[in-house]
Amino acid sequence: MFTGIVEELGTIRNIQRKSEGAILDIQARHVLSDAEIGDSIAVDGACLTIRSLVPEAFTADISAETLRRTTLGERIVGEQVNLERSLRLSDRLGGHLVLGHVDEVATICGWKDEGDASLMLVTMSDNIRRYLAYKGSITVDGISLTVSGIHADAFEVALIPHTKQVTTLGTKRNGAKVNLEVDIVARYIETLLKNPEAEKGWTEQPPSDTLNLSFLAKHGYIS
Repeated sequence: MFTGIVEELGTIRNIQRKSEGAILDIQARHVLSDAEIGDSIAVDGACLTIRSLVPEAFTADISAETLRRTTLGERIVGEQVNLERSLRLSDRLGGHLVLGHVDEVATICGWKDEGDASLMLVTMSDNIRRYLAYKGSITVDGISLTVSGIHADAFEVALIPHTKQVTTLGTKRNGAKVNLEVDIVARYIETLLKNPEAEKGWTEQPPSDTLNLSFLAKHGYIS
């Protein structure tokens, strides 16, 4: 699990393509200070496992499924990627809870500068839209961002100067592909609302119940 706070920009040194999947070789320093083989590192928001370590670099396997569902299959040698080590229970949660499981690849479709900050518009499908809330959280290329606007087929996030300086978003423009992961809390709420009788042992979707104050209180949404 991660927080969506990028610790370092890594550089792709090599990509070894296989019949199914690939091996990614990334130059890094800070995130490897206490790393061991088998540790998890988020690479542009995708949780990968360290396969091997050398001074200031690591390799990670990328499955065929990850290549299909993320932008990692389109990366080339020399490109930079956002890196974050997995969360420790003693760490501050500066962003929000991020699993490193990419939900969708989207496209940056708008960019507007407001002084040193910027507003970035990103496409979204209906599958993503239902999890978004104004001022809620979303992960873009492994970066925890706050939704500042929701439109018919896109959402907007505000990027402060620091975010543009320490992540890859500062160099991306319209047409660039990015990995999206929705807020896991929204997914759990959706599951509860869809299936309030799950705790009683239903193995199939139960008959729909009316959403009311009693149900919300029972599941801790109100007191």
